[in-house]
Amino acid sequence: MERLWRSREDSILNQGEVSSEISPADFPPLIRRLLHSRGLKEKLQVSKWLSPKLGDLRDPATLLDMQIGVTRLVQAFRVQEKICIYADFDLDGTSGLALLNDGLKQLGFQNLVLAQPKRLSEGYGFHSHIVEDLKAQGVSVIVTIDVGITAFQACEKAKELGVDVILTDHHQPSDRLPLALAVINPNRKDDTSKLGYLSGAGVAFYFLRALKRGLLEAGLISENALDLKSVLDCFCIATLTDMVPLVEDNRVLVKQGLVQLEHTKRAGLRALLEELDLSGRSLSSQDVAIRFAPKLNALSRMEMGILPIDLYLVEDLPTARNMVQTVLKNNSTRVQLQGAGESEALERLKTWPHEKFVFLTSKNFHKGVVGLIATKISLQKNVPAFIGAINEEGVITGSARLPQGFVNGLLGALESGREHLVRFGGHEAAAGFELHENQQEAFLEKLVQYFELQERQGQKCIDFDLEADLAEITENLMRWFEVMGPFGQSFENPVLCFRHVVLQDVIVLKGNHLKFKLQDREGQKKVDGIYFSPPPALLENLPAKGSLVDLLGELQWNYFSGRRSVQILLKDLKLSKGEG
Repeated sequence: MERLWRSREDSILNQGEVSSEISPADFPPLIRRLLHSRGLKEKLQVSKWLSPKLGDLRDPATLLDMQIGVTRLVQAFRVQEKICIYADFDLDGTSGLALLNDGLKQLGFQNLVLAQPKRLSEGYGFHSHIVEDLKAQGVSVIVTIDVGITAFQACEKAKELGVDVILTDHHQPSDRLPLALAVINPNRKDDTSKLGYLSGAGVAFYFLRALKRGLLEAGLISENALDLKSVLDCFCIATLTDMVPLVEDNRVLVKQGLVQLEHTKRAGLRALLEELDLSGRSLSSQDVAIRFAPKLNALSRMEMGILPIDLYLVEDLPTARNMVQTVLKNNSTRVQLQGAGESEALERLKTWPHEKFVFLTSKNFHKGVVGLIATKISLQKNVPAFIGAINEEGVITGSARLPQGFVNGLLGALESGREHLVRFGGHEAAAGFELHENQQEAFLEKLVQYFELQERQGQKCIDFDLEADLAEITENLMRWFEVMGPFGQSFENPVLCFRHVVLQDVIVLKGNHLKFKLQDREGQKKVDGIYFSPPPALLENLPAKGSLVDLLGELQWNYFSGRRSVQILLKDLKLSKGEG
């Protein structure tokens, strides 16, 4: 089914002409139109957006229970109690673990224990048995990161054992909160901090900010004890990979964090940047989210040899470079397992009876890559995808992904089948779930009922920002794009529509990706385009050379042999209707 294209600019321009407050001489016309379409119409707005200041960040003290948590750690600092930092295994939790560990050490904390559940063997959550193990090690305070908001049993066990829990998380809570000493979560219903867009590592960073202030006020440290900018590389990775909105404080901190990551002193991150040819140049949010983070995340997905936290913590570059080779080896294994899973899923989809969603489970799917398979299927079919791996005990561990343009999120769908699930959670666009194999038919029926009730309006549309001409694509334009960024969730990379473009050539690359040679009708401008994982229908019916096509895509730098050029990352392509 052909996807509809919908211009965001139309609704903006219907409200009035582009503001004259931004002088045409200040920016390329396309940038000026983009700023306006994003609601940035006046000079002061534009100035603050293009040059955000760390001094404008919200006060961490506005988060509920923040002072309780800070007071407890100040007390622990005085006598150097043993503290455990317990984080989720994903890149949000892992980045937060590295961030808080580094920050606490800079502040002078000495007795720190780091803990994470294993993705494959233990699964997501703050687990009671780990609390017991930590108590046996002499831990008296546990600080969680990106986990714990529904960990009722673990918090009760900690209370029973006399261990104080400072719970920091950003996931949506249930109707009641765990019995922790402090529950610091901007998404609590009674929290008024307006920081609900923070990632798990982001909440940890705000806790670190407040803790530094508390220790300063207590006269226990000096002002230069901790450089908060030094941990923004971790903040940046977490925020860009966890699909949280890139707005307000997040945007300010990620913009600074990209610079910090470019110059990171963490040997493991430095070695991985070098290996991926990302070193020695400015980084974009897409570099981190698409090229850098998946390689790092493969370590937790495979659990072979080393974990992502090991790469964060390694201190010497030679060891780090050796570890990076393990990263790449694990990533190759991940690619193979993902490819096999995707092939099986796509084959089974040929007889899948439902048009509004996909729900597939298999004993052949690897638990560590179901989220990646779900992403692939959601993009290709343009519907929500629920993919699960069945283990030997008949337990299904799954991931769900939502394609762009959908009105309704995933959590409502999972909530509709709650009675058949062991657990579920996550975000509206990316979530996880677990159920027993004998419950999957009943759960499937709940999904059928749920999606039958949803409105179809907008769910087959791809939104784009503006129509543009190939002639407007210049290196100067790309430099302005970099200033406008970083781009991410809720401030997406601009999607441009190019109409009546001449398709000079098309090349099918390894993995069935497509490379296009594009030219305007006047023959004045030539640009390359790349289309990763195109829909099967396009692969089966490639437009002929010389055809006029309309396309949607994002502009990006392509680095090759030490040189860079502008290319279009395609989102969709179809034959032009007439010649305009």
